Amino acid sequence: MTSSQTATHALPSYLNPERLGPWGIYLTQVDRVTPYLGPLSKWVETLKRPKRALVVDVPIQMDDGSIAHFEGYRVQHNTSRGPGKGGVRFHQDVTLSEVMALSAWMSIKNAAVGVPYGGAKGGIRVDPRKLSQGELERLTRRYTSEIGIIIGPTKDIPAPDVNTNEKIMAWMMDTYSVNLGETATGVVTGKPISLGGSLGRREATGRGVFTVGVEAAQRLGLSVPGARVAVQGFGNVGGIAAKLFAEAGALIVAVQDHGGSIANAKGLDVPALLAHVAQTGSVAGFKGAEAMDAADFWATPCDILIPAALEGQITAANAGQIKAKLIVEGANGPTVPAGDDILKDKGVLVVPDVIANAGGVTVSYFEWVQDFSSFFWTETEINERLVRIMKEAFTSVWDVAQQHKVTLRTAAYIVACTRILQARDLRGLYP
Repeated sequence: MTSSQTATHALPSYLNPERLGPWGIYLTQVDRVTPYLGPLSKWVETLKRPKRALVVDVPIQMDDGSIAHFEGYRVQHNTSRGPGKGGVRFHQDVTLSEVMALSAWMSIKNAAVGVPYGGAKGGIRVDPRKLSQGELERLTRRYTSEIGIIIGPTKDIPAPDVNTNEKIMAWMMDTYSVNLGETATGVVTGKPISLGGSLGRREATGRGVFTVGVEAAQRLGLSVPGARVAVQGFGNVGGIAAKLFAEAGALIVAVQDHGGSIANAKGLDVPALLAHVAQTGSVAGFKGAEAMDAADFWATPCDILIPAALEGQITAANAGQIKAKLIVEGANGPTVPAGDDILKDKGVLVVPDVIANAGGVTVSYFEWVQDFSSFFWTETEINERLVRIMKEAFTSVWDVAQQHKVTLRTAAYIVACTRILQARDLRGLYP
C-alpha cells in the first residue's frame, strides 16, 4: 500500500504504514465498497479497526528442558452480529497484520452467508513441524490459557486453520474447560466427533468451494463434466474440492502444494493422489503426473482455477498468465487487489473467498448449535443444509453484482458490510 493510500486511513500505532501486509489488502477492499453503503457509510470506520487485538507471550518447556517463548495473537474484528468466530493457525510467518486481516475477512464471510457471528482469528508464530507432539500440546494449552480471557462459547469460538486440526481443538477445549471448571464443548469447533464435533465439518470447506464453483460455472455456461481444473493447495480444502470436482466429471489437470507442482493434461487420479499426499505429505513425486516449475503452474491451460493455499498468491506478476475462465478462492485472501484488477480486465470470473470458502464456518455454526442443544444431526442433514445456504448466499451476491455491475468480490462486500453496519447502527454506541 502506498503512502497516498495509507493517508486516507487512521492506522493503529502498532502497524507500520509502509508494510501493512494483508491488512492493507483488506483496507483497499473496504474502500472499494464504501460508495455503495449509502447512509451506513458513516459507520465504515468501524470496519477499519479491530474491536480487540490481544498479543500474548506463549512460554513452554521444550523436551530438552529449555524454555522457549512464542508470540501468539487473538484478534476480534467485529462482534456486532454475534460472537467472534475464526480459526487458529500455527505458522512461522504469522503476523499481527495477517491475523487482523483474517479476522476482518471472517466478519465479511459470516455476514455474507448470514450466520450469526462476528469475525475473529488467532495464530502463533511457530513452525509446528519442528515441535514434538508433547511440545505442540504444551504450546496449544498455554496459548489457550493466555487467550482464555477473551474466548468462550458466547464470546469468541476458535476453529482449525493452517497447521491446526481436530486434536489441537480437543486440547483447546479441554484446557478452557479445566480452567473454567466445567465441560464447555462449544468453546471451539472442528473438534473430534467424540467430543462434540460435527459430521461433515472436515469436508465442509471443500464442499462449499465445489458447490459455489458449480453455481458459478452454470452462470458462465461452463459444463463441469469435462472441465479442466487446476488446484493450488491439496490439503483439507483443495483436496476435497478436487475430489468432488473429479467425481462430477471434471479433469484435475494440475496441482501445486508446498512440496511441488505436478500436471497431467489427461487428468490426475485424485483418489491415488490423495493417498500419496497422506503418505508423503506432498504431491511431489506422484507417479501419475509430470513435475513442473512452480511459476508455470499459473499458466496451466484450464477452465477453473482453485487457489486453496495461503493469501497473496495471485498478484500483478502472475495474474496475466492465468488462462482459467473461472477462479474459485478456497484460501483466504489469495488474490491481491492489483491481481483482481487484471483478472477483471481479462474477463475472468472470480468467486471470492468470503463466499467460496464459507462452507467451513457454516458447518462450524452447525456444530456450535448442536453442542448447545446436545442434539446432533446426520451427515446427510448437514450437507443438505450446507448446500442450501451456500447456494442462497451465492445467488444473493450474484444478484447484487448484476444490479450494480460490479465484481462478485465487491458485491459480497456490499452484502456483508451492509449487514454488519446495519447491526452496528441498530445497536448504537454505548454509553
